[in-house]
Amino acid sequence: MGFPIHRLRRLREHPGLREMVAETRLSAQDLVMPLFVREGHGERRPIASMPGQCQWSVDTLVERAGEAAAAGVPAVLLFGIPSHKDAAATSGTAPDGIIPRAVRALKEAMPNLVVMTDVCLCEYTDHGHCGVLTDRGGETVVDNDRTLSVLGAMAVAHAQAGADVVAPSDMMDGRVAAIRRALDAEALSHVPIMSYAAKYASSFYGPFRDAAESPPKFGDRRGYQMDVRNGDEALREVALDVEEGADIVMVKPAGSYLDILWRVKQAFRMPVAAYQVSGEYAMIKAASSQGWVNEDQVMIESLTAIRRAGADLIVTYFADRVADIIEG
Repeated sequence: MGFPIHRLRRLREHPGLREMVAETRLSAQDLVMPLFVREGHGERRPIASMPGQCQWSVDTLVERAGEAAAAGVPAVLLFGIPSHKDAAATSGTAPDGIIPRAVRALKEAMPNLVVMTDVCLCEYTDHGHCGVLTDRGGETVVDNDRTLSVLGAMAVAHAQAGADVVAPSDMMDGRVAAIRRALDAEALSHVPIMSYAAKYASSFYGPFRDAAESPPKFGDRRGYQMDVRNGDEALREVALDVEEGADIVMVKPAGSYLDILWRVKQAFRMPVAAYQVSGEYAMIKAASSQGWVNEDQVMIESLTAIRRAGADLIVTYFADRVADIIEG
């Protein structure tokens, strides 16, 4: 005798039963809130391309992070906007730079908040690229190896200020090993590295570059970020970062790369993060503002898909709103 055609619907009829048998659960504990911090006092500077997001001064950053924590968000990821930029990203390695000051303020106010910091040169260079530049046969390119020592110094400055996790996003070869050596040399071996291991040269980053004031002044980042057409290469990138000592690996962006996220989780069976990037956020906000989609429903659905694909941590600008819905 064949199965009745309604067999698969039996567990869907009752909302309580649907909840009990759900295969994927989105939790506030999965979420990381990205925040942009700049110089000044009392600053809440709206980011036009990212409605609802702002650049914060250290004092208002503490208030904003406190709101997110109160909603149930356990972690924040900080991006710095310094008052001075130069070709060598010197403000990015300063012990009293914008990120170290923000980290100290957050840890003093909220010791239990997990504070992660982005480690990359693009926010601190006057040219907007993620590394130190050099001339190669008349062409200006990013010098991979010269960049590594700067990344190590930046990670140490953040960790000495109290960062719980450092997160290199630059995509230089060998950066995880260089950062691990630098941290270990300063008795900071307890600090984990969350590596942007498979970071694609995506068109979804536009609003972020407005927010971080970090668009490249010339060229683009396809010479060091991954080609959007490649999947196997992502596994090789992740494998190298794991071998060099990464504790968490990240796929970025998230929504258009769920296949990569799934493959990374299946292959490595270690903590995997995914970044729902600024363009993904902005598109949902824009469609919602026109009444074309229900913002909360699309937000939850998109994040659940990222979780279902294998993410253990999700970096999202919706973090506090999602936490408020889930915990509320």
